[in-house]
Amino acid sequence: MIGFDPMYFIFMIPGVILMLWAQWRVKGSYTKYSKVRNDANLTGAQVARRILDANGLYDVPVEHTRGELTDHYDPRSRSLHLSDGVYGKPSIAAMGIAAHEVGHAIQHARAYAPLQFRTAIVPVVNIGSTLGFLVLFAGIILQATGLAWLGVGLFALSTIFALITLPVEFDASRRAKEALTNLGLTDGGLQRGDETSGVATVLGAAAWTYVASFAASLLSLLYYVMLVSGMGRSQE
Repeated sequence: MIGFDPMYFIFMIPGVILMLWAQWRVKGSYTKYSKVRNDANLTGAQVARRILDANGLYDVPVEHTRGELTDHYDPRSRSLHLSDGVYGKPSIAAMGIAAHEVGHAIQHARAYAPLQFRTAIVPVVNIGSTLGFLVLFAGIILQATGLAWLGVGLFALSTIFALITLPVEFDASRRAKEALTNLGLTDGGLQRGDETSGVATVLGAAAWTYVASFAASLLSLLYYVMLVSGMGRSQE
């Protein structure tokens, strides 16, 4: 059985450790900078509105959503959703997170290719993530190598999605920091002030969660490739 193979844990432990470390960094940086008021005394919603308007995105609404770190941009409704600790809070963390989500809205408006591709493959990825393991497991149980490889291929869609997410998120953070500086919302427009450093810390920590997610998905995929390759050799 796959779940009791010691090799699975050898493959997955590094990814799990990286994910736990990334989550710890996000929590720590968010907790620290959510307690520090930004000099402009602007809430996350106000920051988002200013950047959106500066980019001509007057029709993109900024809405409040419940939860912690549930912030996101919805390309289907072209709307921005900010969490409890971001929407109405004038903190450095709220400023950075709101600006990052606006970065996605700008990407959408500018037809940023990686975002378009990621959005386009979401339905296929959802199918792959739902059926991939089941097909793989069925292939192993039935000793059907072709079916098992199909399962690996379906699972690989999630890994591809995680890979494409990296440039999308990094670019959104770049746009966020650039917008905050250009509009004079961080440190009066200075490049290396305390607010700029705080925003960079919060967004940098968040970026590691996407790196960790990709690493975990890739390690799982490599394990499944090794497993099915072993099946093929055993049948020769």
